Amino acid sequence: MTDWSTILHNKWFIAVVHIVFFFITIKVANLLIDKFITNVTRYKDDYELKKQLFTLKSIIKSIADTIIIIFATMFVLNNLGIDIRPILTAAGVLGVAVGFGAKRFFEDIITGFSLLLEGQIRVGDYVEISGYQGVVEKADIKMIKLRDINGRVHYIRNGMVDIVTNYTRDYSYYVFDIGVAYKENIEYVINVLKELGENFRTTSDYKDFILEPIEILGLDKFDDSAVVIRARFKTKPMKQWEVGRAFNLRIKEKFDELGIEIPFPQTTVHIEGNPN
Repeated sequence: MTDWSTILHNKWFIAVVHIVFFFITIKVANLLIDKFITNVTRYKDDYELKKQLFTLKSIIKSIADTIIIIFATMFVLNNLGIDIRPILTAAGVLGVAVGFGAKRFFEDIITGFSLLLEGQIRVGDYVEISGYQGVVEKADIKMIKLRDINGRVHYIRNGMVDIVTNYTRDYSYYVFDIGVAYKENIEYVINVLKELGENFRTTSDYKDFILEPIEILGLDKFDDSAVVIRARFKTKPMKQWEVGRAFNLRIKEKFDELGIEIPFPQTTVHIEGNPN
């Protein structure tokens, strides 16, 4: 017959109960942090602030989990009758011994705090780091997780981050390089683009994504087969490609309607020789 009284007073059984309790505590703490951040962002209209708060959520959860785990470990060991003072002393000695080996770890932590607190990287940003581009899916005090356009995931240690190129901080630009034939009247083409851009900004399905009228930068360069006009739209973050693709289609349709030639590369071959 099972002696439940003995089991319930067994220190190992109590230790297991405490471990389960602290595990549940971690889950509840993470749930409350998620709920708190969600409630805060619900009443904020600033999209950039929302991204910053969601990114800082990772830091808060990491710190909370670490504190709970350290406290739980000390509490369980103490209740098992294990003197934790020698363990703490040994940990201190071990920490000095592996200090040089832990250099990369501390570099990741320090750089991670700097990147996140300064808002250089936020979850949802499109960035370029160490030659890799992608959307930030996760950013914490140890590592950055990027997913590129092909769906590949890149894990980058914070300590390896030197230069961050953020394509979606506050706003974005979509830059158009529009090539037309040399025979076209450039002033006329520029006026067509201005009119088309204004119509697209005010009446298209993408008008809520566009922040300013189209900016025609002018005749940018002379290519082998075309004269290139450069223009750009200022858009909300992450909306530049969506806006750009839709406007490219409008340009093609309008140029076809007006007979404005978009040339393709051509090569003229001259053959020299005896005509006889």
